[in-house]
Amino acid sequence: MLSSEGIYTLIKSYQSQADLLLENYVSAESFVIDTSIIVGIFVCKTVYDLSRLMSAGYFKSYLNLTKSQQIEWSNRAISTFHAVYIATVSLYLLFWSDLYSDDLHHGPITLRSSTLSVFALGVSVGYFLSDFSMIIWFYPSLGGMEYVIHHILSLVGVMYTMLTGEGQLYTYMVLVSEATTPWINLRWYLDAAGMKRSSAYIVNGVVIFIAWLVARILWFVYLFYHVYLHFDQVKQMHTTGIILVLLLPALLSVMNLLWFRKIFKGLQKTLAKRE
Repeated sequence: MLSSEGIYTLIKSYQSQADLLLENYVSAESFVIDTSIIVGIFVCKTVYDLSRLMSAGYFKSYLNLTKSQQIEWSNRAISTFHAVYIATVSLYLLFWSDLYSDDLHHGPITLRSSTLSVFALGVSVGYFLSDFSMIIWFYPSLGGMEYVIHHILSLVGVMYTMLTGEGQLYTYMVLVSEATTPWINLRWYLDAAGMKRSSAYIVNGVVIFIAWLVARILWFVYLFYHVYLHFDQVKQMHTTGIILVLLLPALLSVMNLLWFRKIFKGLQKTLAKRE
């Protein structure tokens, strides 16, 4: 029979082993990935619920919407929150951190990652999973096939670079384009609130046109130019990574150009009515 001292020693031994296992698990990249995705999903659910509660109390136009429109109202609150979050993180990592600097002592820029960059991508994956689920569940009220394709491409690209650590630089360059999303959502809110003939609606249309041109057209041209200049480092990625770096931005660029055409025509129509 063990003495009290023996029991104490045995407990301490088990505790030390448990602490070691926990430390190894917490420090593992899988923990960062799993946690970030769960955080992303949880934040989406929280923002959706808060949007429903606050909108009913502070926006009279919300109560006049159909049930389908109320769902879209809160869904756009989620996408606005994610857009502000991921665009801010992307700009920080690209321009203010030294993670993707041209200093080759840190290795090829296409193979660099950090705990922050992986976690941020995981939160974004959580958002895309949540939003994609809602699009499928309420299809097509929250978006047609172009939204389904956009989210599938985004999920494939973000998940690959998050899991492998390859090409995160170009993933964040693409995610900068999310900066246009809040303005797109604001336009929908103004329309839902019956402000389609207001000056705010006109200004919003002009801002969308300029923001889209800069963030989704010209910025993508620079992205391709950057890939060209650093193709020697791009080639050090796995074949799948190289294909995704070349293919996904190209496909998204085609979609951006098609949407830009609609934005341009919509702005022309709105200005013509104004005159």
